[in-house]
Amino acid sequence: MSLSIWKKCLMHLKLQLSPKEFSMWILPLKAVIRNNIISLYAPNNFVLQWVKNQYIKNFKELLYRICDHNPPFIILQVINKDFKFIKNNQFLYNQIAKKKTEDEVTSKKKILNIPTYLYTGINKKYQFHNFIEGKSNQLARYSSYVFTNNFKNFYNPLFLYSNTGLGKTHLLHAIGNKILIENKKKKVIYIHAEDFIQNMVNSLKNKSIEKFKNYYRSIDVLLLDDIQFFSNKKHSQEELFNTFNALFNKEQKIVLTANCCPNRIKGIAENLKSRFKWGLTISIDPPELNARINILLQKAVENKINLSYEVAKFIAQQLHSNIRELEGILKKIQITALFTKKTITIELVKKTLKKVFRKKKKNIGIILIQKTVAEYFNITVKEMISKKRSRFIVQPRQIAMALIKKITNYSFSDIGVAFGKKDHTTALHAYKKIHQLKKKKNKIYNDFIYLLNQLNS
Repeated sequence: MSLSIWKKCLMHLKLQLSPKEFSMWILPLKAVIRNNIISLYAPNNFVLQWVKNQYIKNFKELLYRICDHNPPFIILQVINKDFKFIKNNQFLYNQIAKKKTEDEVTSKKKILNIPTYLYTGINKKYQFHNFIEGKSNQLARYSSYVFTNNFKNFYNPLFLYSNTGLGKTHLLHAIGNKILIENKKKKVIYIHAEDFIQNMVNSLKNKSIEKFKNYYRSIDVLLLDDIQFFSNKKHSQEELFNTFNALFNKEQKIVLTANCCPNRIKGIAENLKSRFKWGLTISIDPPELNARINILLQKAVENKINLSYEVAKFIAQQLHSNIRELEGILKKIQITALFTKKTITIELVKKTLKKVFRKKKKNIGIILIQKTVAEYFNITVKEMISKKRSRFIVQPRQIAMALIKKITNYSFSDIGVAFGKKDHTTALHAYKKIHQLKKKKNKIYNDFIYLLNQLNS
């Protein structure tokens, strides 16, 4: 590996972070890369601890992408007098320093085996106070906040699920931050499922699996993100199952996230799924209009973008996006405004996002909606468009028809044809039927709203 890898990291981080953050915390770091190990040297212990807590996850993700899924070990140390500086943020180090670095790396690898042991993984910028709350995530936020209280675990584990970019990871970090603020001695670990699996594989290779087990089973709070990555990984699931049992029996807290509810995760053993359902399972839906407006306004403040409420509302009405997409769209608008030297107005937004608006409408068609509804109700599209009149077929069919009319520009006649050449009155009746149920707020209408949010997200 060469130092060009570190330069690529710097380039990416410069785009991700604010200029102040980058110059204060990242630029002072110096890198030495040898034998698939990257040693990052901080000027003092304060910077070292801050980088560990705030940016180590960024480094790992970037190195994972840059190095084609074969990232180096990361070792963080304070700089010492044995190093001599040269240009471009690089080091020239003598034989004494070289031997010292290699000894330290070997020693740490023997003790720790895997880089995750060097840090909690918790990002301090994700707190409860800056989590944007709306109807779609109120229960998830409240449950997460209550979960941090010191009384005996009323529900354990806490299982949060949603599509990507809706705040699951933010809540995981917020839980960890709140617990650590109240008790710094607590051993709270955030880890992505892929990292947990990789750490286990590394431990098996290094014949240090007992240290791995002891480490993870000694945690006070385990925050495990995206457990769907355990799918079809038998040995990793067995280890997670045993770790889960050990923590649960000691009344230690466990928080899990996934991209769908436990029952719908494919390739996961039933005994593990049953453990996931022991506590409280909460879904997070795509943000509703007011939440999307608030997200845009808050992100504008954070990034010093002059965005009016009217413009934020216009963007939110056009895009039913997740939080990450909204932030990306806002940055695109900001760049356009800076480049053209124009104020951010609705007209500017229309011109900037013309292709995005067109793509959104084009991507959602009859076939996608039919497949989504059929999968949700565990039936086939063939059954949905058939002449069957049984209740478990008719209700999904009516929901699908109503969704197509709501989301697309197809006529009732087009919709009827798409459902086995049925008359347009069938589609019209389905549309009216679903909307008549709005006042009753029964399960059918709730399913309709859930699928509408899923398709628009």
